Amino acid sequence: SYDNIVMVEGEMKEVSEAELLEALKYAHDYIKIQCKAQIELAEMVGKTIKREYNHEDNDEELREKIWKETYDKAYAVAKKANPNKQQRSADFAAVIDEWVAATYEGVDEDEIPADLIKKYYHDVEKEAVRRLMLDEGIRLDGRRMNEIRPIWAEVDCLPGPHGSAIFTRGETQSLTTVTLGTKLDEKIVDDVLNRTTDKFLLHYNFPPFSTNEAKAYRGVGRREIGHGNLALRALKPMLPDNTPYAIRVVSDILESNGSSSMATVCAGTLALMDAGVQIKRPVSGIAMGLITDTKSDKYVVLSDILGDEDHLGDMDFKVTGTEKGITATQMDIKVDGLSYEVLEKALNQAREGRMHILGKITEVIDKPRADYKPHAPRIVEIRIPKEMIGAVIGPGGKIIQEIQATTGTVIAITEEGQQGIVSVAADNKDAIDMALARINGIVAIPEVGKTYTGKVKSIVPFGAFVEILPGKDGLLHISEIDWKRVEKTEDYLKEGQIIDVKLIEIDEKSGKLKLSRKALIPRE
Repeated sequence: SYDNIVMVEGEMKEVSEAELLEALKYAHDYIKIQCKAQIELAEMVGKTIKREYNHEDNDEELREKIWKETYDKAYAVAKKANPNKQQRSADFAAVIDEWVAATYEGVDEDEIPADLIKKYYHDVEKEAVRRLMLDEGIRLDGRRMNEIRPIWAEVDCLPGPHGSAIFTRGETQSLTTVTLGTKLDEKIVDDVLNRTTDKFLLHYNFPPFSTNEAKAYRGVGRREIGHGNLALRALKPMLPDNTPYAIRVVSDILESNGSSSMATVCAGTLALMDAGVQIKRPVSGIAMGLITDTKSDKYVVLSDILGDEDHLGDMDFKVTGTEKGITATQMDIKVDGLSYEVLEKALNQAREGRMHILGKITEVIDKPRADYKPHAPRIVEIRIPKEMIGAVIGPGGKIIQEIQATTGTVIAITEEGQQGIVSVAADNKDAIDMALARINGIVAIPEVGKTYTGKVKSIVPFGAFVEILPGKDGLLHISEIDWKRVEKTEDYLKEGQIIDVKLIEIDEKSGKLKLSRKALIPRE
């Protein structure tokens, strides 16, 4: 708005809190210009009064009665500071259930205004929780305003994936896995004006059972896409610059009570390090909350908010980063705007929380493993001349498919400038070496005067054809087999025989190779 910041969304390259605030102020100056233009346009058409709309029928007498008879009980439930989410919810529900039972005793259920009662009691519960924090400094689970819930984490918890981790903070838990793939596994990005690929994928799954619900899981929605994108932006700047792998991170939320996207960031960091991905620095994340007093300037900033504190509070401000600075942030608020004073306090308090969580992460694993897991694919990249790409692929892909089939590798080729980048992947070094030998043989340029170990491919009356490099045959003329006169080639050579030959000439017009065996034999 013209007066305050109402939303923040972005990714950064490890900036400080002061730099982020400065950037927000800079952007806000330009937002004010646009807001002013809208105000002036509204004045020009005479529309300066905001319309109000309320489609609900309310019962003010019922609202007052519920407030008067349940507020103290709801406040007492909140003040118990029960850290158990399910029990706390049951205690809040019991207050209104008892009130309904006493107030509408003997009344038919259809005549009870259940929707209005639910709505008015929600307002009671919200106010009780907020006043408790503002007046007494007590949170729903008994923590201090800047206190982080207990953290437990573990890596290498699943044997199948190339990396895995479980991260638990309070009643929020993420089980995250990392899978390493080849270029063929990269995500294809097909925009209107841009077609490219993305090496890093992050999927966030939020099944109903994570919040104690029993219902069908019908795939991704707005929440999964938004939370997953935030976690992706938080981790992506820390990935190694020249990794040959396509990296897929999958976070499954097993239990949720606030900050599940930030649990994904923390679990993702642990799983990447467990997989041996050489990330630059570990990343942690935290969700900050805010409770404001509409009748005064009083407010409190909450660290590591619960689901209820998110729902009943005024702000959900997620901040991720490393020890050096912030990598991503997202803020949604339910009030008219936030002053820079509140933003600064929230960011500084968030840094304290992030550093605490980062310390817990590094207690589990302080740096990426030196090597990948034994069952992770190994990838080796080589560069070849661009004009040799066709030779490696072969007609209709025949040669590259044959190499993959015989060596058990996965080969991908991409163009970059005047070079081709050949990526060879397999789960063992021997397979990669075999494939590389075949490829190097194809792209190798025969040199006159060099000795090659070749295989006799066929015998003809005037000599034999010998394969000195993969796909490259040369003629060993009958006169070049031995210093003695050779009547029949079959007397000296057989098909499939391995012999040493010397390349003595390359025909300038046809490119045919002329070989000699006798050049390597001492003349008697």
